[in-house]
Amino acid sequence: MKTKSFIKMAVLCAVFFFASCSKKDSSDNYMSKDEAQSSSKIDLASDDVSSIIEDQYNNINSNAFSNKNSEVAFSNCATITRIPSFGTALVDGVEVTKTIDFGTGCTLSNNNFVSGKIVINFIYQPTASSQTVNYSFVNFYHNTIKIEGNKSFTRTMTVATASSPTHPIVVMNMDLTATINGLIHRRVGTRTREIISGYNTPNIFIDNVYSITGNWTTTHPTGTVISTITTPLQAKMSCMNTNKPLLVQGVITFSKNNRTATLDYGNGECDNLAVYTVNGNSYNIVIGN
Repeated sequence: MKTKSFIKMAVLCAVFFFASCSKKDSSDNYMSKDEAQSSSKIDLASDDVSSIIEDQYNNINSNAFSNKNSEVAFSNCATITRIPSFGTALVDGVEVTKTIDFGTGCTLSNNNFVSGKIVINFIYQPTASSQTVNYSFVNFYHNTIKIEGNKSFTRTMTVATASSPTHPIVVMNMDLTATINGLIHRRVGTRTREIISGYNTPNIFIDNVYSITGNWTTTHPTGTVISTITTPLQAKMSCMNTNKPLLVQGVITFSKNNRTATLDYGNGECDNLAVYTVNGNSYNIVIGN
């Protein structure tokens, strides 16, 4: 699923505000326009990659995308191979490697362009309550950004209660670099996604609702920005019918040099509006495409 954080319109508002600050409170103390735009691109790439990986993990015996369990529909131009090869029965404890080869390029339904390979690796444990999946990149590009490094996610099934059926909680760990216009940006952190509604209807994706928490640090050439989800984000798949933005609730707080800013996604309505606040000044903004 996709976390949309640093929004261009918010950035423009922030930059306008920064320009009016005193020299003592210069824009160097705040999240800059370039940092925000770069972080936004990394967020988008990370979300698409995570959705691709989850889809392929959930469809271990398939050499195609299901599109059912993902936040975006994927192009069929990717070549997917597996070790052990497809058609070979998997036994408990065997190591599984899947390679998703986008070749010279594929366009996703959200119009993002990907090329190169993503390689996922895990131990097949069909009855385990927790599973860790590692993945890496081979000459992989998301739009014009080269992504390198390693990511993993640990998928744990909860214990059913009277009020909640058993369902997965996915913790994503990031340690990667993104090269944007020749400049290297490093992202380290975690993000946890829990399905809080819709898991008991596995063949219906549109009723899924996710709660997202986490924090990460992005080191840009010009400084370091810490991002923390201070109020859990909520993503509703039903919002796909009305607006592309799926995040409808929650707050992300950004910190640089002890200066903070926030992005508030609202009260749960399927709209494309959010409120960006910096140094006590708030701006209504439009999010998404």
